Amino acid sequence: MPTVTSVMTELKKKGKESTRKIYARHGMTTDNMFGVSVADLKVIAKTIKGQQELACELYETGNMDAMYLAGMVADGSQMTAKQLNEWAEGAANLQMISEYTVPWVTVENPQGRDLAMQWIKSKKEHVASSGWCTYSGLVGTKPDDALDLVEIESLLGTIVKGIKSAQNRVRYTMNGFVIAVGSCVQPLSKQAKAAARQIGVVSVDVGDTACNVPLATAYIQKIEAAGRAGQKRKTIRC
Repeated sequence: MPTVTSVMTELKKKGKESTRKIYARHGMTTDNMFGVSVADLKVIAKTIKGQQELACELYETGNMDAMYLAGMVADGSQMTAKQLNEWAEGAANLQMISEYTVPWVTVENPQGRDLAMQWIKSKKEHVASSGWCTYSGLVGTKPDDALDLVEIESLLGTIVKGIKSAQNRVRYTMNGFVIAVGSCVQPLSKQAKAAARQIGVVSVDVGDTACNVPLATAYIQKIEAAGRAGQKRKTIRC
């Protein structure tokens, strides 16, 4: 039976300095990281699939590779709000965790929307980013009739008013929320596209990389042109 020790040993073997350098260029803290590729993490995830307790223990190590692996394995519906809050709080300076891993599991949880709204209001950049990404995941997976459309429209207004003064990664995830609503929530398509036009080009420091911040207007148009507007996903895990 795999243990935290055995999995961490495997992660260390798979780590590469070249991968660590890539993460560093994206602005992530690499002090506690082996540099395991996502492809290798997916292979390891298959060997511990369904082991909820192990997944949570891996996250608690604070090692980024282990934390990302934990998000691949954990079932968010089985987690408590306390655990999810701890995951969100523990993702500082690790946007792969705050913007992917934490939302992956939170979207699966019955309290996902409540947590998203709580986190969005946080003054901590990584927590607020988790909030916006979580709500983006909710609008991308839940039927429109299961969403609070009034609340979502209000959040679009919040973004229009506050995106320019928001923290760096919060700007990025706010922009992503506008795209998610415009692409996935048909009753609010008009409002999302109006918000996209108002925010225009969003400036974000993406580190020493060639990454671009998607232009919300163009991205939504691309989704519509492909005939995918309003489509929902089963999961936001990738």
